[in-house]
Amino acid sequence: MNFKIGKLEIGKGKTHLIVDIGINHSGSLDKAIYFSDLAIENGAEIIKHQTHIAEKEMSIEAKKLKPGNSNQNIFKIINDNSLKLEDEKKLCNYIRNKKKIFISTPFCREAADRLNSFNVPAFKIGSGECNNYPLINYICKFKKPIILSTGMNTMKEVSKSVSIIKKNKVPFAILHCTNIYPTPHELIRLNAMLEIKKMFKGIPYGLSDHSETNFSCYSAISFGASLLEKHFTDDKKSKGPDMTSSMDVVDLRNMLEACEIIPKILPGKKEPVKKEFKTIKFAFASISAIKDIEKGEIFTENNIFPIRPNTGYFKPADLKRLIGKRSKRNIKASTQLKKSDIY
Repeated sequence: MNFKIGKLEIGKGKTHLIVDIGINHSGSLDKAIYFSDLAIENGAEIIKHQTHIAEKEMSIEAKKLKPGNSNQNIFKIINDNSLKLEDEKKLCNYIRNKKKIFISTPFCREAADRLNSFNVPAFKIGSGECNNYPLINYICKFKKPIILSTGMNTMKEVSKSVSIIKKNKVPFAILHCTNIYPTPHELIRLNAMLEIKKMFKGIPYGLSDHSETNFSCYSAISFGASLLEKHFTDDKKSKGPDMTSSMDVVDLRNMLEACEIIPKILPGKKEPVKKEFKTIKFAFASISAIKDIEKGEIFTENNIFPIRPNTGYFKPADLKRLIGKRSKRNIKASTQLKKSDIY
């Protein structure tokens, strides 16, 4: 089943970057547009948002819980940093008018309904919702491609989600993720991405990264990732929920360049390529006299040896069988051996 985000075909050898402005806009439409413009001006094709409706996605108990990277409760954080329906619709239309792709993560059914009313081309399911099977089943009813993040979940839990998506005949991709903000490099575990590749053969896969650098994403590209996702900001030192795990403009440019270059580096097998042949002529060696040799003299490694270039008759592999044979003529030092030189 082909997987597309808008007109972009995913899983066809190219790595695509999802630029996640998330809730770094702090609930301001102007700031969300500013971040989107900044990302688009620097090459972003896919801008991702987070669609939060705090009172619908969380119970009152959320007001008692504080995430590890904040002193505020999670309900207040989400509520204060969310866009209302009209503002999010304006953001979506703004990005579309720029001829770019807007997608978002719904955290409840009402958020999914909102995004469907925007006619988004795909849904992103966050790691926290990966094992919310009723919500996944609900989102599947819209019959739009799904990007499934799998942080904090076991392969068994991921498999249940995949079964629901497959049963609904919805195209999908799977992202490995670690939900620590920021994620230490030693806890990123890219081998888990290869587990996903092995278990769900033929399904596009990738990485949703929350580390402070691009290295994990670069490595994920070399592991065959079709999709990368990373938070975005104008200044990683500014205050906000996801700033420490965000990329800035320089990171974004480098990431997009890596998405273009690294997939080109990977294919092929160990053999000389056609364009190396010119180099082979001077870089490889031929058997040559390394000192003056008299007629009848026995060849040893003291008077013949492989030296550059590669234009002679005898190659380095021939040295062993030439040792012990005699010269048919006088040979000057630094002269390549010919077949006619050998008794």
